[in-house]
Amino acid sequence: MKIIDKTPFQNDKGEIELWPRIQGTLRYGFNWYSELQAQKVVMDQFERILEKGFALIRNFNLPGSEIIVPFILVGTHGVTVIHVTPLRGFYEAKGDQWNRLDNGRSLPARVDLINLTTRLARATQKYLEIQKITIPGPVEPVIICADPGLHVDTLRPIIKVVMSDAIKQFAATLMQNRTALRGEQVYDIADRIVTPHASDAPSPQSAPTPATAAAASSQQPASRAKAIFDAADKTPAFDPSDLSFALGESETNIAPQGLPPGVSETSPVRRLPSSNNKPEPQKGKVLGMSPAQLGILAGIVIVECCVIVAGAYLLLFNH
Repeated sequence: MKIIDKTPFQNDKGEIELWPRIQGTLRYGFNWYSELQAQKVVMDQFERILEKGFALIRNFNLPGSEIIVPFILVGTHGVTVIHVTPLRGFYEAKGDQWNRLDNGRSLPARVDLINLTTRLARATQKYLEIQKITIPGPVEPVIICADPGLHVDTLRPIIKVVMSDAIKQFAATLMQNRTALRGEQVYDIADRIVTPHASDAPSPQSAPTPATAAAASSQQPASRAKAIFDAADKTPAFDPSDLSFALGESETNIAPQGLPPGVSETSPVRRLPSSNNKPEPQKGKVLGMSPAQLGILAGIVIVECCVIVAGAYLLLFNH
């Protein structure tokens, strides 16, 4: 299986060191790192089963937005968007509802994973359509529970929910599905996803200059996002602001602006922004962080220092 890893803040070895981990936590929320660890658990199992003809794109930032799709699995079966959750406890997937079970009571969960995963799949579908990437059938949304401590009661959920002990079986099922794409087609689609091309070449009369394109982009971000995420007549309009990478946080600094229209690109190929690029500083913030975030950062640094001092003390006085 080919893996294309776009996870931000990790080094060349695929590791996230202390300071990048703090930055990622402040930017994406406290559940960010635990989600990455859960993703690795699932990736390891996928690698053991999925052979040639599969490509896994991890944490792909849809160009022109801050929508990050956890897993895009491209295979001979088609395209699947997977959200891997590190949750523990008792939950319920009933129809289009994701609920938390508390002493026999069914309560709406703080984050509706069914709705969120469905929207991620819809955003990916629209992105593929913009890039004129043809796939057999629609993008399928799937939730995978990485932790054995998560128990989900399912009652005809609208999307597939895979428990931790069924991950290998799920991967094996993908291998056994009817082959709709050849191996070379799978890799070509994966490459086209991460390296988007202009979907249409504008005519010389209407081709925008870089200056006018930038001006139009800055003046009409809302209408651009609305035009892209406008669904069909029978599908509710998609609001990209409902998505974020901090899936477990009720507040986030991410404000997605939608996907870039392929017809507005001024070059046939555009590189994705590097995951190591630092976010631009925002007005009224220190080092790009709000006072609350600075307070959280200070608390994390103090805790880490205490751990280091305690470890040094034990090493010195126990020998």
